[in-house]
Amino acid sequence: MDFDQILTDLKNKNYKPIYFLMGEESYFIDEITDYIANHVLNETEKVFNQVVLYGKDVDAIGVIEASRRFPMMANNLVVIVKEAQNIRNIEELLHYSEKPLKSTILVVNYKYKTLDKRKKLYNSVEKNGVVLNSEKLYEDKIPVWISKFLTQRGFAIAPESGLLITEFLGNDLGKIVNELNKLLISVPQGVNRITTDMVEKNIGISKDYNNFELQKALVARNVLKANRIIDYFEKNPKDNPFILTISLLFSFFNKIFMLHFLKDKSKGSVASALKINPYFVSEYELAAKRYPPAKLVEIFSVLREYDLKSKGVGNSSATDGDLLKEMIFIIIH
Repeated sequence: MDFDQILTDLKNKNYKPIYFLMGEESYFIDEITDYIANHVLNETEKVFNQVVLYGKDVDAIGVIEASRRFPMMANNLVVIVKEAQNIRNIEELLHYSEKPLKSTILVVNYKYKTLDKRKKLYNSVEKNGVVLNSEKLYEDKIPVWISKFLTQRGFAIAPESGLLITEFLGNDLGKIVNELNKLLISVPQGVNRITTDMVEKNIGISKDYNNFELQKALVARNVLKANRIIDYFEKNPKDNPFILTISLLFSFFNKIFMLHFLKDKSKGSVASALKINPYFVSEYELAAKRYPPAKLVEIFSVLREYDLKSKGVGNSSATDGDLLKEMIFIIIH
């Protein structure tokens, strides 16, 4: 089951006896766990019927013993196992998962790892409960996820603002949600659209000096604007690491390269193939006109060269700021 379906079932009080929440993306795991912890039992019921265990302090037998208790003056017993990836004999939970108590809701947080689907425990939990494989979202999916997150809370956001947040925060959903929640607190009453100015002011992102604007400057071959952004990056290296700029530029130019060879260049097809918001298709089309395939091959070579130089290969003294200036000059000219 996916995150949305699990949360919908929980809100409808359609509970399962076991929730095995595993995978690299901790945000979805924590959201489901917190919902169960906060909504299944009332405060009085929690005193005797909600137990939190930690994988480093308990073994599988201890989890089973806690789960086989019956609730006191409540319909359910909730057992939450945090850091379950530290339980060495996790497979022994099979003795419980094959015949779980219907009155118990066992929540197993198995972060940053996954169960082997070939194992009996996985198949048993999937049969009698719920398994969530919480995978990291790729960065090209994050702007859409941000838009969905805000829509559910009654807000809209411009595509470029979502892209700006993604560029600055990456694909760490926990960090993104924290920043969005802080931003929403500051939104004036009656306003339901998040603007780039709001993002800049409340998340600490410069709307004029970022990798997104650098890409636009390169497409326009605007040397002055590109140099201003580079100067800003050089003065703020912690917020604008050189390695991140190289990575984003490689992704950007690679998509332009792909565009040249697409048979179907309709807006929808291009957006799907390049995994971008349709809003940005026109920008990529302009970039393709400015950068033919031969030039792009040269750019890939330049990006690889300066990536190595940033790691000390063939470079003994140039700073990241110096390397960035050289690299951008070569790309534009």
